[in-house]
Amino acid sequence: MKAGGGEEDRGGETRGLPKLKNPAKFWKNRRQQNQNCTKENEVDCVEERQQEEKELLEEISRRLIVREEQLFSQDSPSREEDQLQEDFEALKLQIWMAVHNTFNASSSSSSGQLDALRSAVASIQQQEVQDRRWTGCPKDRFPVWRPLKCVSTHNTLLQNIVESRLTKAAEDESSGTDGLSSPVKREVCRMGKRVKEDLLMVVRTVKDCYPPQMDILNVYAGLYHQRFSARLTELAASGLEIDDCSYLLFWVNHYYPHKILKHEDLDGQIKTVCLGSLLLQDDLKRMEEQYLTHKEDKVTLWLSTALKKEEESWLSGKKPELIDSYYFSPLAVDVIQVIDSSLVEFSHVIRDQNKTQRITTHLESFLSSYKKSVEEFVKGSHSNVGSVIKAHLVCEEQFRDYVTSSTGSLSEKQRRCCLDTLSALRDCGCKYFTCPIHRHLKVLYSHLWTSGWLDGSLPVVDSLLDSLSQQLMDLTDLKPACTQSLLCVLHEDVVLQYVKRMMKTRMKSREQQVGGAQRMKEDAQKINDFFKEGGCSESLWLGEALCGVAEVLRLQDPGSVQLEMVSLARTFPDLSNAHVSALLSLKTGLSAADVRSIRRSVEENRLLDVSTSHSPPLFSKVAMLKNRQLNKHLVEGLRSHMML
Repeated sequence: MKAGGGEEDRGGETRGLPKLKNPAKFWKNRRQQNQNCTKENEVDCVEERQQEEKELLEEISRRLIVREEQLFSQDSPSREEDQLQEDFEALKLQIWMAVHNTFNASSSSSSGQLDALRSAVASIQQQEVQDRRWTGCPKDRFPVWRPLKCVSTHNTLLQNIVESRLTKAAEDESSGTDGLSSPVKREVCRMGKRVKEDLLMVVRTVKDCYPPQMDILNVYAGLYHQRFSARLTELAASGLEIDDCSYLLFWVNHYYPHKILKHEDLDGQIKTVCLGSLLLQDDLKRMEEQYLTHKEDKVTLWLSTALKKEEESWLSGKKPELIDSYYFSPLAVDVIQVIDSSLVEFSHVIRDQNKTQRITTHLESFLSSYKKSVEEFVKGSHSNVGSVIKAHLVCEEQFRDYVTSSTGSLSEKQRRCCLDTLSALRDCGCKYFTCPIHRHLKVLYSHLWTSGWLDGSLPVVDSLLDSLSQQLMDLTDLKPACTQSLLCVLHEDVVLQYVKRMMKTRMKSREQQVGGAQRMKEDAQKINDFFKEGGCSESLWLGEALCGVAEVLRLQDPGSVQLEMVSLARTFPDLSNAHVSALLSLKTGLSAADVRSIRRSVEENRLLDVSTSHSPPLFSKVAMLKNRQLNKHLVEGLRSHMML
C-alpha cells in the first residue's frame, strides 16, 4: 500500500478500501472541482476542499443516515436504493482516505487533514450506531449494505498501514543508519525508529481525533508491536552473529521497553503488560545464553591477557611508569574498564540482572590470580620489586574503591571474597616494606618497660619514631593515599609490638605500675601525633586503646580496676578472657578473689551485639601464651601478690 494514498489507491485498488460502483463518475466530478482552482486562489481552494471533505464525511454521513431511515420507512422499495448504496460507498472511500492519510495529517502544517480525520472518525461512530440500529430487523426491510462494519474495516486498514510503513522503513537506506556495522542492525534500527516516531505522532496529534473509548494509542501500539515482533522473530531464527544477536537483545530488552514504551509522552498510557516481550521466551533464552557464553569467554581472555602482559613487564626488570612523581600501573584501570563496560552492556542486553554474577565472578577469579602472581614475584630477587609493589598498592586501592562502590553488580559473598583477596594483596605489599622496618626497630622495642624507659632517661619512643621517619623517606614515590594506608598498618604494628612487650613485663610495685601507665599515655600521644602528621587519621583510635590499658595499670582500687576493665572490654570486644587474665596478672595489688570478681564482671557485661562496636580488631592480633604457660604466668603473678 502507498502510505501517502496515490492515484491508484483512490481508484479503489488499495487493500482494505471498499470499491465504488461508478468510481470514474465520482472522481471525474472531484477532478473538475480541482481544476476550478487557479493559482491565484489556490490557498482558498485547498481550505475550501478541506472544508468540503469535512462535510462529505461527518455531515454527509448524518444526511445519508437520514435518507436511509426515510427510504426504508416506506412500504415498498424505491429506485433510490441503488443511488443511496452508491453514495454510502463513496462516503466510505472518503473515510478510508482520511484514515489512510493519518501520518500525513499529523504534521503541524496539516490541520485541515486532521479535521478530516476527526470527521472521518465521527462518521465511523455514526455508522456503527446505525449498524446496531438495524440489528434484528426483518431481512426484507434491511439495507443490503448493512452492516457497514466501519470499525472492523478501520482496524484492518490500520494494520495494512502499519505493515506498509514498517516494511518501507526497513528498506529505506536514507534513514541515517550508515554508522551501524551490519544489515541486520540497520534494519532493526530503522524499524525501531519508525515505531517510535509513529507512536509519538499518534499520542501527540492523532489521539485527539479519536474518542477515548476507541483507545487508538493502544490499537496502534498493538499493531506496531505485532509487526515489529514478527520481523524480529524471523531474524532471531535465522542464526545471527554474536554482534547482531547482542544488538537485537539490546532493542528487545532495553531500548524498546524503556526508551520507546516508557518515553515521557507515552509512559503510563500504553498497556505494556498486554504487549509483552518482542520475542518469545524460548528465543530470548537461547539468544541470551549465546550472548552470555560469548561475553564470559571474552572477559576471561581480556583479563588473562592483561595479567600476563603485566607479569612479563615485571620479569623483564622494567620499572613501572612514574605519573605525578609516584609509580603507577594501568592494570587496575584496564581491568575495571573491561568489567564495567561489560556490566553496562549487560544491563542493556539481559533481562535478569542477577545474571551479572556470571561476569563479576571473573573479577573474583582474576583478583585471586593477581594476588598469587604478586606474592610469587615478591619472593624472587628482582631489582624492580620495590617499584612494582608501589605501583600495585595503587592498583589495590583502585580495585578496592571499585568493589566497594559496585552496589548491585556483585553479590555480598563475591564482595566479601574480593575484599578479602585485596586485603591479602595489600598485606603482601605492605609487609614488603614493613618487615625490614620492624627488623630495624626490634632492638628499640626491647628497651620498653625497662628502668631507663620508666624513669625517662631512655627516650625509647622518640628514637623509634625518628628511625621510622628516616626509613619512610624511601616511600616518597608511593602514591600519597597508599602511603597513608601503609602508615596506618605501621601504626597498628607499632601499637601491637608495644602491647606485646607490655604483656611480657613483670611489675613488682604499685609505683612501677603508676609510672609505667603515665609513660604509656605519653608514648601513645607521641605515636598518635607522628602518624597524624603523616596523614593517617583512620588509625588514631589505637591511641585510645593504649590509654585504656594504661588506665587499668594506673588504678589500684579493685572496684575502679573492674569498672575500667569492663569499659575496655565493651570498647574493644575482641579483648578475650585470656587477654583480661594477662592484664590482671600485671596488677600486684589484687587478690585472687578480686581477679575472679573482675573477670566475672567483664564476662557478664560484654556487649551482646558485637556489631554495635565501631572499633576494629586489635587485641585479637596479640597472640596469647598457650594455656599451660598462661597458668604458670598467672601463678607467678599471684605469688607476687602474696609476697606483697
